[in-house]
Amino acid sequence: MDPIEVLMHEHRMIERMLKVLTAVAQKADTDEVDVDTFEKGIDFIRTFADRCHHAKEEGEFYPLIEQRGIPKEGGPIGMMLQEHDMGRNYVKGMDEALRKFKDGDKSQAGVISRNAVGYINLLSQHIQKEDNILYPMGNRVISDSDREALIERFEELEEKEIGKGVHEKYHLLVEELEAKLNLN
Repeated sequence: MDPIEVLMHEHRMIERMLKVLTAVAQKADTDEVDVDTFEKGIDFIRTFADRCHHAKEEGEFYPLIEQRGIPKEGGPIGMMLQEHDMGRNYVKGMDEALRKFKDGDKSQAGVISRNAVGYINLLSQHIQKEDNILYPMGNRVISDSDREALIERFEELEEKEIGKGVHEKYHLLVEELEAKLNLN
């Protein structure tokens, strides 16, 4: 397996969760908050998208392609890192508003929805930039031995960050939520 293919495969899973969040964010905007789906979505984002996928990019892929000549500051890597942080802020806002909503503050429904939509829009564009600009750039500068080393480090990082079998758990979670919301 190629490391860039691994990252792109994870993007497809993240995009599927974005569709789930889109469905529940639209309902939340009308004060119908699917707390369970939002909680599962936030967990997916924090664990699968951030601690697994973004950790592979930030800890391994971006530093390697920077070493191979793709600039970080003022370049695409720096922009992607900024967008990861922006995404984390949207998720934090969604989580905080969801907790307040659960504690009885029903005015938080719109805040949950706005943060979810902000995250969805940001990540949708972010993924397109990585898939169509940064990954092809990286693909041109990494060697076959770099690819092998990246795959090993991705596997080590995934096991250390989220544990064995957790990746598969999140694939099943996405399928469960898609079925619940009739998104298949």
